[in-house]
Amino acid sequence: MPELRTERLLLRAWRESDVEPWAALNADPEVREHFPDLLTRERSREAMTRYQADLDRRGWGWWAVEARATGEFVGVAGLGPVDEGTPVDGVQTGWRLARSAWGHGYATEAARAAVAFGFDTLHLPEIVAVTTAGNLRSRAVMRRLGMTHDPAHDFDDPAVPEGPLRRNVVYRLRADAWRTE
Repeated sequence: MPELRTERLLLRAWRESDVEPWAALNADPEVREHFPDLLTRERSREAMTRYQADLDRRGWGWWAVEARATGEFVGVAGLGPVDEGTPVDGVQTGWRLARSAWGHGYATEAARAAVAFGFDTLHLPEIVAVTTAGNLRSRAVMRRLGMTHDPAHDFDDPAVPEGPLRRNVVYRLRADAWRTE
């Protein structure tokens, strides 16, 4: 399984030492503001185990993100098949960082490394990103990656109750647009 290195970050395999900071991140209401619920420690561990199994099986997926200068676990970023039941197909990029890692450009840096891997190594024709309509921080990262909003494919998530988290927006980036940046 490849590790992805940027100037300041390492996207790597998951470690047992990631469980506690990962669980804390998923229990933080501000980090989970655009998700329907907080995750328990057990659900966080299950997600981490699933992410590592995908990395082992495919060689890519949702990597743990570490700050290279300190070795601190700061979140997750990567690529994965779009969730079943989502009205768009393909591979999506995403990220979720601990609040302490916000405001440093880490989300863009980590996502850029994942997107480059998707296009340069996996030779994907397109990568999408999906978030709630109100997640302005993630939408800004999508724009910084060169992604464009595709309002024709925005959708209401039937698994989410009525309210501000139900509406999802779709952003797209084609490989040929990535190469011209």
